[in-house]
Amino acid sequence: MRKFNINVDGKNYVVEVEEIGGVATSPVVAAPVQAAPAAPKAAAPVVGNGEPFKAPMPGTVLDVCVANGTTVKKGDTILVLEAMKMENNMTAQKDGVVTVAVSKGASVASGDTLFTIA
Repeated sequence: MRKFNINVDGKNYVVEVEEIGGVATSPVVAAPVQAAPAAPKAAAPVVGNGEPFKAPMPGTVLDVCVANGTTVKKGDTILVLEAMKMENNMTAQKDGVVTVAVSKGASVASGDTLFTIA
């Protein structure tokens, strides 16, 4: 018999399953196990003083096109955000110096600060 933790509709169960070729016994289902408390949310990333650009939708950062401290012009692509299988260019809304608050591969929620321009 092998033990497994199974999560069904937010409830955790410990179950025992017979391996193929093993001795036949009836499976044992334990009472629901209390889920561990969620880890505290990570501290907000440090962003520069300036106008923040917030994520318009949840997604994954595919690429960061500029480094912190780079001077950008309005319309320059700062990063690429993948959402719903589409690549979306996040562009500078004004001229200035950019401070990027996310890294490549990061998952972001709608409203998270992606970068600031001062």
